[in-house]
Formats: sequence, structure tokens, C-alpha cells
Amino acid sequence: MFGMTDNENTNVDAIQLLKRDHDDVDKMFKEYEEIKERADDSEKEALVAQICDALTVHAQIEEEIFYPSARRAVDADEGKDLLDEAAVEHQTLKDLIERLEAAPTDDPLYDAGVKVLSEYVKHHVKEEENELFPKVKSSSMDTAAIGRKLADRKEQLMQSSGRSPANGQQRGARSNGSQGRKGRGASAADER
Repeated sequence: MFGMTDNENTNVDAIQLLKRDHDDVDKMFKEYEEIKERADDSEKEALVAQICDALTVHAQIEEEIFYPSARRAVDADEGKDLLDEAAVEHQTLKDLIERLEAAPTDDPLYDAGVKVLSEYVKHHVKEEENELFPKVKSSSMDTAAIGRKLADRKEQLMQSSGRSPANGQQRGARSNGSQGRKGRGASAADER
């Protein structure tokens, strides 16, 4: 799902990699919508954990590598506002992810939380793909070199979270009870 072979790591363009991530997470949100009424809590929780992992890794590689490179490459007048907005949007996404990770699947607002996260991600993706990526494409950014850095960092992060980039398997699903669930004050790193 989010895996890439070593050969793909060496030939990936930054924008292609990020768009592929966008498409993959969109498929997971669609899958959630399809199963949410009939799936048991553990299935829903496992899929939401996979969505949250994917978004967390994606946001981190953008923040560490892509956005700083874009700031250097894109004309400040054209790109600064878009990149500033993206940073704020990422923080909101992280807040939504934290709430979902802490919520039990039987919370009456759980499905609504997933839907809100999905809609927010769609908004963010639309702005990136329609406004930021065209500016990056027409800039001096070496998208092949940045793509390799993104792919390498993504692989590191996925391995450290317990997911293998080669097979896309999620880390162990959390239990449905209160044990194994993050408390509201815990960080994502505490759980991993």
C-alpha cells in the first residue's frame, strides 16, 4: 500500500510520491466509509490506525524535507502563504489524529471524527496539488533528489512505527479496552 521497492526509491519524483500518498490515504478513507456500518470495532480501529500512521508519516516527511525545500525553491511572494497555510493545516490534522487515536471506537462521534479528518485532508490535498505543486514544478527544485530523500525518510519512519514499507502492514492494533489506548496526554511516540 505505502511500500516501495528499493528501485522505486531511486526513481521517485517528490510530487509523484506525495500524490501517491494522497491517493493511498483517500482509498483508505473510502474503505472506512464502506465498512463503518458493518465492521466490528477492531476492524474500524485497525483501519483508522493505518490512516493515522500514513498521515503522520506523510506530514513528517513534508515538514522535514519537502516544505523547507519548497520554501527555498519557490518565489517567496508566490509560495510563502501556501506553505504557511500548509503548516497550520498540518497542526490541525495532527490534533484531529490525536483525538481519534485517543477515542474509543464506540464513541458516538468516532465516525464523525473520521469523516471530519477525511474532509480536512481532502481540502489540504486539493490546495497542495492545485496550487503548491504547480509552483514547485516550475521552480528550481530538484524533485528527483527531493523524492529520494522523501522516500528514504518515509521508509525510516515506517520501520520505526512498526510498519514495513515493503508490505504495508500496520503495527499491532490497539485493544478495544482502555489498556493499550493512549491517554489524552500521551504522545504518539509513547504508544510506539
